[in-house]
Amino acid sequence: MATPPAGAGVRLPGQPRRRPEALLGDKGYDSNPNREELRKRRILPVISRRGAPNIKGIGKLRYVVEQTFALLHHFKRLAVRWERRTELHDAFVSLAFSLICWRRLKPEP
Repeated sequence: MATPPAGAGVRLPGQPRRRPEALLGDKGYDSNPNREELRKRRILPVISRRGAPNIKGIGKLRYVVEQTFALLHHFKRLAVRWERRTELHDAFVSLAFSLICWRRLKPEP
């Protein structure tokens, strides 16, 4: 049995997809069409409105995301995606996360 090529739109057997309960977004995603599309898919949009104060507590979650991107961008190959094949890019991301964890967990001499 041959496996389908990557990106062919065929799902392999395994766990079914799960719909997120909510989607967090910053003010760049503030638009009625975005909100309507999320509601149509039964996903709660948690998006700050432009010109309004930020949602309390969302900054802590955004910090985790931004810090993760900052750690990944130390690997030049991931800062700009050169790979055309998704599998190669995913492999480099996994390798980068492995190196990040190893560097943080290794004992100090």
